[in-house]
Amino acid sequence: MLEEEKEELTTEVDFPPEKKKHRIGKYIFRVFFSLFTVIAILVYAVFSLCYTIATGPSETARDLAVLSALQASATKWVPGLFLDDETVKEISEKSHEVVEDVVSLSEYDKKTEEEIKKEEDKWAKAKDGIIYETVAKSTFKAYVVLVRDPSRVFTGVSSEDYHSASEGITVFSAAEKYNALVAINGGEFADAGGTGTGYAPVGLTYSNGQCVWNDGARRTFIGFTKDNKLIASESMTKEKADELGMRDGVSFLTGNTLITCENDTVTRYYADNNNGAAQRTAIGQTADGTVILIVTDGRSASSIGATHNDMIDLMVSYGAVSAGMLDGGSSSVMYYRDFHEKLGIDYNTLSEYGKKGLVNNYVAFTSPRRCPTYFIVGEVSE
Repeated sequence: MLEEEKEELTTEVDFPPEKKKHRIGKYIFRVFFSLFTVIAILVYAVFSLCYTIATGPSETARDLAVLSALQASATKWVPGLFLDDETVKEISEKSHEVVEDVVSLSEYDKKTEEEIKKEEDKWAKAKDGIIYETVAKSTFKAYVVLVRDPSRVFTGVSSEDYHSASEGITVFSAAEKYNALVAINGGEFADAGGTGTGYAPVGLTYSNGQCVWNDGARRTFIGFTKDNKLIASESMTKEKADELGMRDGVSFLTGNTLITCENDTVTRYYADNNNGAAQRTAIGQTADGTVILIVTDGRSASSIGATHNDMIDLMVSYGAVSAGMLDGGSSSVMYYRDFHEKLGIDYNTLSEYGKKGLVNNYVAFTSPRRCPTYFIVGEVSE
């Protein structure tokens, strides 16, 4: 009898279905309420930080934050939350003020015999006629490809007829389309709010010796002539481009000419007030014709990004006598076919995009963008 009573006493209480549902509902409510509270605190903290930077005593920090936000289409509206339009416009215009640093070509890139020998040795070991390197700086990491033969570098397009196109293509599709050894993103495209489809370029665009797009927009123009010389110029017209004999080229926002060479002088266009840090893409050329392709990381704690002047200094370090900035931010990508095999990297350690051939650390709210233009490095000529 006692054992029966003991069993009855230890029997679990079975709550009615209504009470069980009520307990589960309370649990779910508490979880969501806790998540909402954490998110609200984080949003408030970020908002407070942005407000402090925007209205604080340091104009340098304010300008850095504003210009970094303006670099990306998806965050161009953020400065307007904390500053009036006139102030944002003033910061932007100030960033375009250029200080020209002019030096004679003969003095620009002097090399010792030892440096020349070292460079020759690097090319002797180069694979497929290119050299791939990385450069680590305090605020970013840069990925660099050098192409000895400039005739291998051209503009790849997402469509043969931009007027009927609905969207661009990813760098992976561009690489497949052109059987590219290397590819980087190219020129500007409409991208309001970071939602652009990349169906067509902005500004003058050339591919394979033909003008494939010209909407009349005045931009920085970067491209190659038919004698394989890289040109970077402001406000290029189709008439001027045809006169120069452009074969391939794209356009990007005004003020992105980095280096020019004319009349045996090299001019570097430093913009000391343009201190916005971002993921960047640029193309340059040395005096002997070697093409320099550079993409940098950004938007992460370990790699904030590169500035306008950082890109000039990088180009100068490789001996560029002409160079221009290309589209950046979430558009910045560098593809290098089978790089893991060439560099001896374990395929299983690569990221999702690395396994597809992307060498830079892609940090964005979206997957690699669909763009209308790319600079492509073709196979080694027979």
